[in-house]
Amino acid sequence: MQRILTGILLFLCSFAHGQTERVYLTAEKDTLKLALDNNGRPLYYFRNIYTPVCNTGECKPVYINFYWDLLGNYTRFTMPANEVLTKTDHREFQEKDYAKLQEIIAKETSIFSELKMEDLVVKGTEKISDSVDMKTGATLKTIKNEVIEGAVFTCYTLWHLAHGKITKEISGITEKLTDSTLLHNFLQSNNHHYQYWAMDKVIDAAGHVTASYEDDITRIIEGNNIFTAKYALQKADADFFSDRQLWLLETANKALYPLQMAIYKRMATLVLTDKVALKVAQSLTGNQEQVKSKLAILAAQPKLSQAVKAQLGPYAKDIQ
Repeated sequence: MQRILTGILLFLCSFAHGQTERVYLTAEKDTLKLALDNNGRPLYYFRNIYTPVCNTGECKPVYINFYWDLLGNYTRFTMPANEVLTKTDHREFQEKDYAKLQEIIAKETSIFSELKMEDLVVKGTEKISDSVDMKTGATLKTIKNEVIEGAVFTCYTLWHLAHGKITKEISGITEKLTDSTLLHNFLQSNNHHYQYWAMDKVIDAAGHVTASYEDDITRIIEGNNIFTAKYALQKADADFFSDRQLWLLETANKALYPLQMAIYKRMATLVLTDKVALKVAQSLTGNQEQVKSKLAILAAQPKLSQAVKAQLGPYAKDIQ
């Protein structure tokens, strides 16, 4: 009984082409499914949802499929075969409504998080599409941007299903499934949520990078996501860069400007080898900020060789 109540794996089901799914019981006694690839590795979570959506006068059933990534971040929805969403006047959703619903649900932060169901409409009104108002003081225009006209309660209910308690349950399940393969996959992923999460697992509070993940961290710094690259730069300690100083300078030379400046800033915290310091001194070109940043790297060094000082030329006066 305890295993069921805590949402432990209930059973395995077969997918086409050898894929499988694991089924968990949520705290609300609903089923949550984890899709696995042909090798049994986690792919994503999904739920086949049935929920009543109630307004001031009636409840209507909604059938919809929700999908989350492995950390509980909502990604998309699909409609089961022969099922549609409808508005309060029984009009079916059009393609533009489904597209807007995806935009509404996909928002990680929403005004819905601050509201109760009864806050969505003025008490005593019946036509939801004509009476949307907020007791919190928000304007009619503001709430209209957050909902689909005639489907206020549907938008509210589905957003809360996508971003509610289920997200913590999902991340908790993934935590228990974590192994080296999953961490490597996360670090090499294009999903920035995965990269941040995995970096916090493989880089400890002191900045030490677990040896088997060092190549993954270097690829993140070289990657296209400036934000995850900056995070790796800041989080990894000086020891990680001790044998990678030349690589770090070469990465800066190829990087987009914001990342380039972040790398220069990180290099100013390192004690450089003479070879790398000379390379920096030989590259005192670029705009004013680039040159200033490179000079800051050299100025931060405890000692500069004569070769480096000779290379400074007119900039020698800027290095005290």
